[in-house]
Amino acid sequence: MKLSIIIPVHNEAKFVTETLKRVYQISLNVDKEVIVIDDGSTDGTGEILADLRGKYNFTLIRHATNLGKGMAFRTGFNIATGDFVIIQDADLEYHPKDIPKLLERIDDDNSVAVYGDRGQSKWPKFGYHYVLGARFLTIVFNILYGQKIKDLYTCYKLFRPNDIIKMNLQSTGFEFEAEVSCQFVRNGGKILEVPIDYFPRDKNQGKHIGLKDAFWGLFTIIKYRFSH
Repeated sequence: MKLSIIIPVHNEAKFVTETLKRVYQISLNVDKEVIVIDDGSTDGTGEILADLRGKYNFTLIRHATNLGKGMAFRTGFNIATGDFVIIQDADLEYHPKDIPKLLERIDDDNSVAVYGDRGQSKWPKFGYHYVLGARFLTIVFNILYGQKIKDLYTCYKLFRPNDIIKMNLQSTGFEFEAEVSCQFVRNGGKILEVPIDYFPRDKNQGKHIGLKDAFWGLFTIIKYRFSH
């Protein structure tokens, strides 16, 4: 068995070295394939990744311009060879030590995905507006799709490749987080959740997601609910 870990990276020169260190430190009961997508970085991230390839055995793909997290995932998924696929953000908000928890929760049912629940009530004060946005989108998703999940916009989503292929993903940005869930549920999938640690950062620390992404997320949730 093999897990493909796809790491989209955009201007994360401060954190990408530690991210890869943590990814390669985790012990898994399956083989590990790491795919890094440099999504048009302009802060020296590309040069750092080139140097790190001499230390770690990962596949590196570069986008000439910033195309968005959704497109970065789609690029990585197109070459992934694992039996399972997960995204790892490169900003240290998520610790790879939690990935085994998701793998332990998966079962033999091909229509099951496992999400990492960040426990949003534990976020610090500077993250409250992100909490409200994430909770709102999760509530709308639950109402429109008959679900009871706690954290729609978590990065950690563990899927089987066949389930992703069925989706024919279209999103390029952060609305990918909504689309992948909407399409998965529409195809009859079941979402399970496990608690994970979360270390949020704010805009001053380089957080990329913002208000416009919340609007795109809401639009995506509604679009896939009422489209054919």
